[in-house]
Amino acid sequence: MIARAKPDLTANREAAALLRRTAELLAAQNEDGFRVRAYHRAAETVSQLGEPVADLLARDGLGGLIALPGIGRGIAADLSEYVHCGRLPALERLAGRADPITLLASLPGIGVILADRIHHDLGIGSLEDLELAAWDGRLEQVPGIGPRRVAMIQATLATRLRRRWTPAAPRGEVGPPVAELLDVDREYRRKARAAKLPTIAPRRFNPRGEAWLPVLHTSRGGRNYTVLFSNTAAAHRLGRTDDWVVLYYEGRGREGQATVVTERTGRLRGRRVVRGRELACFRHYGIWRPPDPHRDTDGDGVI
Repeated sequence: MIARAKPDLTANREAAALLRRTAELLAAQNEDGFRVRAYHRAAETVSQLGEPVADLLARDGLGGLIALPGIGRGIAADLSEYVHCGRLPALERLAGRADPITLLASLPGIGVILADRIHHDLGIGSLEDLELAAWDGRLEQVPGIGPRRVAMIQATLATRLRRRWTPAAPRGEVGPPVAELLDVDREYRRKARAAKLPTIAPRRFNPRGEAWLPVLHTSRGGRNYTVLFSNTAAAHRLGRTDDWVVLYYEGRGREGQATVVTERTGRLRGRRVVRGRELACFRHYGIWRPPDPHRDTDGDGVI
């Protein structure tokens, strides 16, 4: 009788260690105890799994991960990202290592300069948000991107995102309500100014390793938020590291991110605006009304 070789569970142990590190950072940043326990439970489950998590994911998809004890959709999505890309997004956000520019630049046809422009102009930091912008016409408005490049990006994203959990939003919904995002942004900036938030030492643009970046964990509308000032090259170059705020959210069957900035031009000048959601911001601030052919000369619904 031939003895069956034992499966290599090295990757499981590494994934479990990253999940435990995530739980430790959540606890150190005064996050809700439920999320801390959730990551500890997930780490225990993965460490005791009798087969490689990659094999389980390949055979049963994300549903197979979610069926495991203590693993919900958010952690399952993180584990899928670890299997395919070797990174745990939740840990990167907590440790201040999230780098949307590098993520966008990993796509064929998008270099670092163009990725920085996309992130700055559209506030995009995830592949899911990039896909939405590629289909709704916003991406083609970025200088240097024409119809042929948009079509190539659409095709590439269709392949790359097919293996990942990308729950569909209801028709017309592109994320949490603007009012909710602006309220979370307001809480973060108020507490950051009052030095009431724990700070972390981001690895990018921080040669001295100083813990300067405030981080907030909060909840709204059934969603959990992790919020930080932007630590991108564009934010540093333009002196906006104390203005641009990045909100990572998960819950209600969806996860993603949004960027809130102070608008410096146009009718929204001086107001906090969610990048990519400008029309909704017009409505939120009460300066939008249905088109009036006698007053609305450009037909954009803004007087």
